[in-house]
Amino acid sequence: MEPAMLNPAYAIINLLLWFFFLFFFLTPILRRYALNKARETLIRMIEQRRKSRVITLIHRQESVGFFGIPLIRYINIEDSEQVLRAIRLTPPDMPIDLIIHTPGGLALASTQIANALVKHKGPVRVIIPHYAMSGGTLIALAADEIIMDPNAVLGPVDPQLQGIPAASIIKVLEKKELKDVDDQTIIMADVAEKAIEQMVNYVKWLLMENGMDREKAERIALELATGKYTHDFPLGVEKLRELGLNISTEIPEEVYQLMDLYPQPMGAQVPSVQYIPIPYGTRQSS
Repeated sequence: MEPAMLNPAYAIINLLLWFFFLFFFLTPILRRYALNKARETLIRMIEQRRKSRVITLIHRQESVGFFGIPLIRYINIEDSEQVLRAIRLTPPDMPIDLIIHTPGGLALASTQIANALVKHKGPVRVIIPHYAMSGGTLIALAADEIIMDPNAVLGPVDPQLQGIPAASIIKVLEKKELKDVDDQTIIMADVAEKAIEQMVNYVKWLLMENGMDREKAERIALELATGKYTHDFPLGVEKLRELGLNISTEIPEEVYQLMDLYPQPMGAQVPSVQYIPIPYGTRQSS
C-alpha cells in the first residue's frame, strides 16, 4: 500500500506557521541588533567630533515588563565594572564624555565610577540630557565640567539606610528622649551619623580633587549630603550654579539623537553601559 499523500493545504499551513514563529522570534533580535549598531555609529560620530571617549550610562527605570511589572533599573556593580573597563581602555590624556541618565543606585558602584573619573588625567565631562539623581549626581561631581540640558536636574546625595534618609533617623534621637528609643533605632542612628559624615567628606574630597578650594567644597558637600532636601528633590541649573558648580548647557545635538535610540524597553533589557570595546591610541585629527 502506498503511503498516504500529505494534504497540500496542511503542508502550506504548516510552512506558514514555521515562518510566523521564525518571524516572531527573530524580529526582536534583529531590531535590537540594528538599534545597537545605530548607537555605536552615533557614539563613534560624537567621539570623532569631540576627540573623546564616549561612555553611556543610561537607565530606563520607568519601563514595564512583559507581565506589566515595572523594571527598576539603577547603577549597580555591573555598571561600575563596565565603566571602569572603558576608562582603563582610554589613554590617560584623552577626554572622557560620560552621558548619564539615571535615578541613582548603589553608593559603592557610584563611588567606584566617581573615583575612576576624578583620577583620569584628561578632561572629564559628564553630560546630562534629562536627569542624574543620587548616585548619578555623585558621579557628576567627579567631572571637570557638568554639561546639562537647561531643564535637566541633579539631586541630593544624602545617604539612605534601608530606604530611609539617614538624616531622618538621626532626627528621631533629637525628638525623643533616649530611654524612649528602641535599641535598633539607636544603632541605625549611629550608622546614619557615620554615613552622613563619610558622604560629606567624600563629596568634599571629590570637589577638591578637581581644584575647588576647601571652604567652597565643604559648603557644597554640606548642602547636598546632609539631608537638607528630600532625596528626590530636583536641583536645576540655576540652583547648581548658585552653589558654585561648573555647569554648562551646551549639550551637543548628537547627544539628543543618541537618547532617541534608547527607547523605553518593553520586555528584554538593553545594556546600560555602552562604548566601542577596543583600546584607543592617540587619535589624530582628520
